[in-house]
Amino acid sequence: MIEARHLRVLRAVAATGSFSAAARELGCTQPAVSQQMKALESSAGTPLLIRTGREMRLTQAGEALVRHAAGILAGLTAAEEEVAAIAGLRAGRVRLVSFPSGSSTLVPTALAALRAAHPGTRVSLVEAEPPRSVEMLREGDCDVALAFRYEGRREASPDKGGGGRREGEGAQAAEDWDDLVVRPLLADRLVGLVPEGHRLAKSDAVSIGELADEPWIAGCPRCRRQLVEVCEDAGFTPRIDFATDDYPAVIGLVGAGLGVAVLPELAIESVRPKGARTVTVEPAVQREIVALTLPDLAQVPAVAATLDHLARAAAR
Repeated sequence: MIEARHLRVLRAVAATGSFSAAARELGCTQPAVSQQMKALESSAGTPLLIRTGREMRLTQAGEALVRHAAGILAGLTAAEEEVAAIAGLRAGRVRLVSFPSGSSTLVPTALAALRAAHPGTRVSLVEAEPPRSVEMLREGDCDVALAFRYEGRREASPDKGGGGRREGEGAQAAEDWDDLVVRPLLADRLVGLVPEGHRLAKSDAVSIGELADEPWIAGCPRCRRQLVEVCEDAGFTPRIDFATDDYPAVIGLVGAGLGVAVLPELAIESVRPKGARTVTVEPAVQREIVALTLPDLAQVPAVAATLDHLARAAAR
């Protein structure tokens, strides 16, 4: 019989590439990892790893087991949490991943309300942009992912040319959420940001074409691609002088008069735009903000409560 603890060890070994690195990640000793891997191979009845000097790689059977491990472990977590709630343990654990502007706006309100209603529930938070956050959910590394996608747009295939994990390396496109439970939260409109002394700073609405000759400050890679597409639809290619994943930095650069930007309202809500003014940009573009989880995890009381509180925070 294959045990869950052995699957966790196998995933750690596959991710880190060695017994010693897996032991450090799991907080145990290297001999303990070795023993558990031997027990797993004995249960499987076939080798799962090939060791050549210091290098270690998975066999075909090992790759198959790692591929199924995330779903198996997620199902076990769901079962353990639900059984604990039914037994009256009144405890729960939720691992939440969110993009930065969600972390500074929706998440604090939701988690404060969750803690007040369910003080025994523990929530951990890490930050990641989609599609990486969606990959983390599918890989079993979180329970709830706060994510977004732009309306009316199909994401490009993941970049295999060295774009890094932030750009996404999974086989599924970021907008392919058919296998997940999707809780819609809000529509987050993009707004323009210009320096206070800009010729358009007091305008009620601005066509994005009126900014064609301006220097631009762009945000995260996904938002950057969206900006270029919107500008190209308006008949021009933006001259991007600065690019940063840090929204306060974007706002600071605009406030210093170094260019203009288009940012989601959530991003501006989380930072006081010193020296900059927001303007309505036409045509309207918005991104859909959602909370995602796996079908099995959606049945876990602590996860369901987290989704409910995120929805309430978004409605305010």
